Amino acid sequence: MSLTTQLLLFADVVHQGSFSKAAALHNMDNSSLSKKIKKLEIELGVQLLNRSTRSFSLTSAGENILEQTIKLNDILDDIQLIAKSYQSQPKGILRITSPIYFGQNYLQPVISCFINKYPDIQIIHSLDDRKADIISEQFDIAFRLGKLTESNLIAKKIADTHFILIASSAFVHRYGFPQSAQQLTQLPAIVYNNIDVTLDQLQIKDNITDTDFITYKMQAKYKVSDVKTMINAAKDSLGYALIDLSNLEDSLENLDLVQLLPEMTISRSNTAIYAVYPHRKQTMLVKEFIHAVQEHIGTPPRWEAYLPQ
Repeated sequence: MSLTTQLLLFADVVHQGSFSKAAALHNMDNSSLSKKIKKLEIELGVQLLNRSTRSFSLTSAGENILEQTIKLNDILDDIQLIAKSYQSQPKGILRITSPIYFGQNYLQPVISCFINKYPDIQIIHSLDDRKADIISEQFDIAFRLGKLTESNLIAKKIADTHFILIASSAFVHRYGFPQSAQQLTQLPAIVYNNIDVTLDQLQIKDNITDTDFITYKMQAKYKVSDVKTMINAAKDSLGYALIDLSNLEDSLENLDLVQLLPEMTISRSNTAIYAVYPHRKQTMLVKEFIHAVQEHIGTPPRWEAYLPQ
């Protein structure tokens, strides 16, 4: 194993925060990885890590060598980017992470076409509503829904979207069509809830002339971490739901759903779908895939047609 590879393994151990996570990243067992790091320390003649039974910390030498290893890794990435920019067509491995529903409904059709079009590529697609750390987990592209907060990443907007309130026709027949946010929030709600976020509050402007949003607490009848299940629960009249418009796979009419409070402004409206990646210089593979996703979603995005005109 080359010195470069050993150094990059050392950097992964530090970035992952544990030997077990770094070992899993490289399909290795802990003891094998530990031996390689120990061998690196012997070859360099310095101790890089202070180890205990459950944790480790960097030595002074380890901190300095890690800093240079990060620079080395950046140079290697640039070399790969330069080489891939001269390829006649996309090839190699593309690692993608996305929210579950967006991946199932919008990325999978693109992936199928992409693999059939370019036989020299392999795609690894992680569907997870958890927001992955694309640098430490080594993803090439992450698709994000909402407002961006990571300033150290490069982002390209795929399409605008916004949140809507939905309910079944049977739900409206039972409870009536709410005329205000106050009326709505007295009704049972289906709430999205996962490890990262719980969307159980509505911030709404009741009138166009209002300048401030008012926050309302939703009365959660059912909390669930999957958007498709939320929509099915709304169709079963378990409650009304706050969903992103891009989460629909058909028109509200065909789904026997109606939009609630359509004239009111929901503060989460100013959102979008973004493709996020760690390098400003995109490889041909990354660039072509993002373009294919944009083509599939269209301009305006296809989900805009799902609302009554």
